[in-house]
Amino acid sequence: MSQVLEKPRQGFAGLWNISFGFFGIQIGFALQNGNMSRVFQTLGASMDDLPALWVAAPLTGLIVQPIIGYLSDRTWNRLGRRRPYFLTGAILAALALFLMPLAPSFGAPLLFASALLWLLDASLNISMEPFRAFVGDMLRTDQHAAGYAVQTAFIGAGAVVGSIFPWLLDQMGVANVAPDGALPDTVRWSFWAGGAALFAAVLWTVLTTREYSPEQQAAFAGADAVPTHQPVEALAEKGSGGPFAWVAAGAVVMILVDVLALEKEVYLLGALLIAYGALSSIAIRLARKGRVNGMLTQIVGDFSGMPEVMKRLALVQFFSWSALFIMWINTTPVVTQYVYGSTDTASAAYNDGANWVNVLFTVYNGVAAVAALALLPWMSRRFGQVKTHSICLTLGAVGFVMFFFVRDAQALLLAEVGIGIAWASILAMPYAILASNLPQAKLGIYMGLFNVFIVVPQLLVATVMGTIMKHAFPGEPVWTMLFAAASWLVAAAAMTRVASAIPQKA
Repeated sequence: MSQVLEKPRQGFAGLWNISFGFFGIQIGFALQNGNMSRVFQTLGASMDDLPALWVAAPLTGLIVQPIIGYLSDRTWNRLGRRRPYFLTGAILAALALFLMPLAPSFGAPLLFASALLWLLDASLNISMEPFRAFVGDMLRTDQHAAGYAVQTAFIGAGAVVGSIFPWLLDQMGVANVAPDGALPDTVRWSFWAGGAALFAAVLWTVLTTREYSPEQQAAFAGADAVPTHQPVEALAEKGSGGPFAWVAAGAVVMILVDVLALEKEVYLLGALLIAYGALSSIAIRLARKGRVNGMLTQIVGDFSGMPEVMKRLALVQFFSWSALFIMWINTTPVVTQYVYGSTDTASAAYNDGANWVNVLFTVYNGVAAVAALALLPWMSRRFGQVKTHSICLTLGAVGFVMFFFVRDAQALLLAEVGIGIAWASILAMPYAILASNLPQAKLGIYMGLFNVFIVVPQLLVATVMGTIMKHAFPGEPVWTMLFAAASWLVAAAAMTRVASAIPQKA
C-alpha cells in the first residue's frame, strides 16, 4: 500500500467550505466591534470607562487562544481535530449575542453587558483560533496564500453583513432611538439575527469538511517533518533570570500606577507580567524534571523558542493591532462628536452618527473582501508578500490621518478604502507567511501564540490609552486616530526585517 505524500489540491468548493464558517464568526466580531461602545455608553458608561470595559476582548483572547491551539493540536474524535472547537465556540457565541440586547432589563445592566462581552469574545476566539490552523491543515503549501485570501474575503463579507445590520434596519423603518438607558430595536434585532447567522455558517463548515487524520498528516509531512520537541528541551536549559525579570517588570508597573497616578486599569498590565513570570518559572522547573508534555511546559517552551520569522512578524502584529483596537473603541465617539456634533446617547444625532459608523465599518470590510481576492494576489506577484504588506499598512495609515482632519461623513468613506486594504493584508499576509514556515504538527499552538501579539497591544491600548487621553487630550478622542496612523507606519517599517528571516526553499 503506497503512502500519500502530498495533500490533494482543493478546488473552489473546497476552499469555500474550509473558510465559510469564518463568515459567521466575523458577523459576531463586527457586531461586537461596531456596537459595544454604543451599548456601554447607552447603559451609562462614560468615555473614560470605555477602554476598561473593552479590556475583556483582548484578555480573553490572550488566555483562550494558546490553550485552544494546544488542545486542538492534540484532539482527534468523531468530529475531527479543529471542528469540535468551531462548533463549541459557535454555540456559546450565539447565546451571548442573543442575551446582549436583554442587558437593560437586568438589575446591573452595565455589569451584565460586560460579562456577556467576556463570554462573546471568549467564544469567538474558541472558534476563530482553530480556523487559522485549519487552512494550514487542509491545504498544500502552494495553496496557503489562496486559502487565507478566501478566508479574508469571508471575513470581510461577514463583517459587512454584521456592520450593516443596524443601518439597514433603520432604513427599513425599525426604531433607531430608544428611551434613555434602553437599546434601540435596530441594535437588538441585529444581535439576534447575527447570532443565528453565526451558528448557521459555522455549522456549514462542520458538516461539509472532513479533516485529515493524524496518520495522514504525518504521511503528508514525511521527511520534511520538523522536530517539535526542541523548544521544550531548550526551556530546561534556561535560568531563573528571565522569569524574575518579568515579575520585576510587573511590580514596577504596579508601583508606577500609584506614583504617577495612572488609571487603575494599568494594574492589569502589571499583574499579567507577574503572572507570566511566575508561570515561566514553574514551566522551567517542570522541564528540568523531564515533564515536557504538559500544557504549561509546551506553551511556555514554544513561546520562548518560536521561529525567527514568527518573532519578526510579532512586532508587525503588535503595531498593526494596536491601531485596530484604537479604531474599534474610538470611531463611534469620534464620528458622533466631531461629524454629527453630539455626545448625548439618547439624541437622534448621536444615534445617526453611531449608525454611520456601522456604514463606515461596512465599507472597510467590503473593500477588504474585494482586495483579498483581486488586489492582494496581484500585489503579491508583483512586489512579494512582505512589500505588499508594507504598502497596504501605509495606505491604511493615510486613512486614519483623514479622520483627524475630515468633518464630512461622506468623505470619510474614502478613508475606509485605505483602511480596508490594510485590513485585508493584516488578515492574509502574516498567516500565509507563517503557515508555510511552521511545523504542521504544532500549527495550532503557534497560531494561538501568534495571537498573543494581537491581544497584548489591545491590552495596552485598553489600559494605557485612557490615561494618555485623559491627561493630554481630555474630551478630544480624535487624537487617537493619529496614534493609530503612527502605529501602522511603524508596522510597515517593521516588515522590512521579515524577508531575511524567511527560510529559502531548496
